[in-house]
Amino acid sequence: MSGAVACFAADWGTTHLRLWALDASGAVLWQRDSDEGMGKLAPGGAFETALVRAIGPDMPAASVPVIVCGMAGSRQGWAEAPYATAPCESPGAADATRVPTATDRLKVYILPGVKQVSPPDVMRGEETQIAGLIAREPEFDGVVCLPGTHTKWARISAREIVSFQTFMTGEMFALLSRQSVLRHGIGEGWDQDAFLEAVSGTMSRPAGMAAQLFGIRSSGLLAGLAPAAARSRLSGLLIGAELAGARPYWLGQRVAILGADGIADAYEAALAAQGAQVERVDASDLTLDGLRAAWAALKETA
Repeated sequence: MSGAVACFAADWGTTHLRLWALDASGAVLWQRDSDEGMGKLAPGGAFETALVRAIGPDMPAASVPVIVCGMAGSRQGWAEAPYATAPCESPGAADATRVPTATDRLKVYILPGVKQVSPPDVMRGEETQIAGLIAREPEFDGVVCLPGTHTKWARISAREIVSFQTFMTGEMFALLSRQSVLRHGIGEGWDQDAFLEAVSGTMSRPAGMAAQLFGIRSSGLLAGLAPAAARSRLSGLLIGAELAGARPYWLGQRVAILGADGIADAYEAALAAQGAQVERVDASDLTLDGLRAAWAALKETA
């Protein structure tokens, strides 16, 4: 390593752990990825064992803070970190749950997620990405779209998460493309025209989406719909239905899309086709920026 570790930052999801070692200035000394996500670990001590395993030979000699976000703070995780309630700022160090550890060389702080009472909704991990965005752009005022398995739409104003809504679009795509009758015609590749046509169709006629979904199967059997076009049409129908439901969030609003290439590209194209004011934000380091901000706040209170 090029310097002493001053902090570990961890994004602990359901399937993966991303771990960064930071020096005193916040610069990354190294990053490691592990497949020991929350879903593979028993609550409690198994998480500390996995963390120590990820750190490996770089375990510090002195006590070092570990700032954790994500599913490690869920009921099935390391220790439950109670939700902050929207409207609120993205939770920081002052809201974190301190977790006892067997080793005195790690001081673990798990950041809470955010809940919304009415209508009921929750997020864990996305709030840290939002904190990273606000750390980069403190005056941001608008809507954040975080595409993924469970896509989040969050209204941000005065550094607060004012309200948010979750759509299970990504999970529905995975289930329908892999486990439904549609799987027989779904292939790889992408057909942008088929995607945008499906977005428009389901936005204008969302009540008919179930019939339009079966139309993918029928078109494959009777009209030779190409596998790439079938995949794109399925994605377009689902994202179009989501945009119809999320219209109060994006219509007439500044929308920042935080996400990886591919799925974020699809959302950007779908929103642009509806005339939305869209901007892309490089999301690769947003979670780390949010964890850094929480660490900085922890140092101020120490």
